Amino acid sequence: MSGLRFLPSSGCYIGSDSQSKCQFWRGSNQPVPETVIVPKLPVPDLQHTLKMYLKSMKHLVPEEKFKKTKAIVEKFGAPGGLGEMLQQNLQQRSESKTNWVYDYWLEDMYLNNRLALPVNSSPVIVLPKQNFKTDSDAIRYAAHLVSAVLEYKTVLDTHKLPVDHGQGQLAGIPLCMGQYYNLFTSYRLPGLKKDTLVAQQSCVMPEPEHIIVACKNQFFVLDVMINFRHLSEKDLYTQLEKIRKMADGEEQHFPPIGLLTSDGRTQWAEARNILIRDSTNRDSLDMLERCLCLVCLDEPSGLPLTDTNRACLMLHGGGPGGNGANRWYDKPMQFVIGSDGCCGVVCEHSPFEGIVLVQCIEYLLKYMKGSPCKLQRAASVSELPAPRPLRWKSSPEIQPLLAASADKLDRLVKNLDLTVFKFTKYGKDHIKRQRMSPDAYIQVALQSAYYRYHRKAVSTYESASIRRFQDGRVDNIRSATFEALAFSKAMTDGKPKLSDEERLKLLKDAIKAQTNYTVLAVAGQAIDNHLLGLREMAKELRMETPEIFTDDTYTASNHFILSTSQVPTTEDMFCCYGPVVPDGYGACYNPQPDTILFSVSSFSDSDQTCSHMFVKHLEVCLLEMESLCCKNGGGV
Repeated sequence: MSGLRFLPSSGCYIGSDSQSKCQFWRGSNQPVPETVIVPKLPVPDLQHTLKMYLKSMKHLVPEEKFKKTKAIVEKFGAPGGLGEMLQQNLQQRSESKTNWVYDYWLEDMYLNNRLALPVNSSPVIVLPKQNFKTDSDAIRYAAHLVSAVLEYKTVLDTHKLPVDHGQGQLAGIPLCMGQYYNLFTSYRLPGLKKDTLVAQQSCVMPEPEHIIVACKNQFFVLDVMINFRHLSEKDLYTQLEKIRKMADGEEQHFPPIGLLTSDGRTQWAEARNILIRDSTNRDSLDMLERCLCLVCLDEPSGLPLTDTNRACLMLHGGGPGGNGANRWYDKPMQFVIGSDGCCGVVCEHSPFEGIVLVQCIEYLLKYMKGSPCKLQRAASVSELPAPRPLRWKSSPEIQPLLAASADKLDRLVKNLDLTVFKFTKYGKDHIKRQRMSPDAYIQVALQSAYYRYHRKAVSTYESASIRRFQDGRVDNIRSATFEALAFSKAMTDGKPKLSDEERLKLLKDAIKAQTNYTVLAVAGQAIDNHLLGLREMAKELRMETPEIFTDDTYTASNHFILSTSQVPTTEDMFCCYGPVVPDGYGACYNPQPDTILFSVSSFSDSDQTCSHMFVKHLEVCLLEMESLCCKNGGGV
């Protein structure tokens, strides 16, 4: 397959094939099922993008700065100018690539980012609290979960996973399924300047037949397939019990190497380069990098297991003094089972989006509910090979790096300011009865809450799925619209004095503007990916960076103080993540029929943010918006 780079140390290809006649899932050697036909992502019209860019920023920057930006944008988009030349090159790229923005986007969003993965990049799913009475109960739950994972992996391998179809603005449209095939076959390899997303290729080497179990900061190889058959749940339980006893009784406890994966990406790449000088370490890294997933058997945290505490523990493990070293953050899927009942999933985000993660986890939970524990009934493999501990040879150079990683993770734990808030006055059903989009309504509420607290509007990111296109990931819905600001001012400042009817009209205008932008985004007509493509094309052509991309307004437009995402679930679980800038908020929300669950994060060392206060303002805004609807003929 052309366009792929082979990584000999792990038997993997890197990248994907965009030239061959047979289309392949990115990250898999399996052809796309013939029943899935999705179009290629279009390149938006240049003038349309530039017009939308100016409109989205006019009310977010000072007037003098905007005048300068407007002149720069007009020059860039002039007939025969630089913008048209770059646009033509993008269109040519679109003809030769499956998805013209995918590689640009992946590198900009993830692989070039040098920040540590926990909190800064890796979202988590918080699962229902479990009431384990003994450690064996936790092991039993882990065995049941692994059994569900193996069942799901079989569904993927046999391509029996039903094709997703769009909801809302995408209702009924088939979606690209490629991201699902990255769940258990990919790995984020750290690099000194840029990471690499590595994809297993079974045409070169058999797909992984083992998982890695983390216990007491040690790692163990658990073979889940023997004689071409998956282990039964009973055998999985037996092996997990062995691992727990081995971790308790190991004479030689190895350094907590997992801590290194929690560090900045460049620092981890430097440490990895030291580790691989030794063949023992190379073998251990190979097993970690090729495993299906990790199962992290955590020690009790000692904290009350509130929603907020459980979310924090999933995001960072409680730091080096807790379970923070009982992780391997480069692996996309880490299933965390705490002996105190704190359970969840830690996700390395670069191979797939949140909705794919949610669909996978919901499948697992439903499987576990519908398939009772089979420890007594299942046939057993007569002679199970003993799980194998991963061994490390730690040179004197590694010790200070481990200490530095531990210190940074500890500071990250202390710096995270997270509040999980369940709004119980009403949910999405009430919003729908007002003939309003729940997502647009909640986005306007977030804008209003930010304005109420900070008295300004800021650049906002809301992820919009573009899976209706080949290899589609996301684009940005710019929720900080002029209409949302007008509504926020009317509700907060009271100037000019408006009637309830007039304020309701402003609310409806804001929701309409948000909905219209969403329609454009899911149709591949938003501006962020397009501007990124134009910028990267100039770089690819070795041109001086165009002034439109060095302008302060462009910098401000990409400083997402509000990073938001709707992650709805049908099971009892929720998603959360950290802020993407030092002075910002991460706001994840899960609308349910009668409630809305919010997870709001920020950093304690910023004097510009406070998650608790933001949530208090958000609650007030949601109540005021409902009251406004009620006074005008709606209401709960």
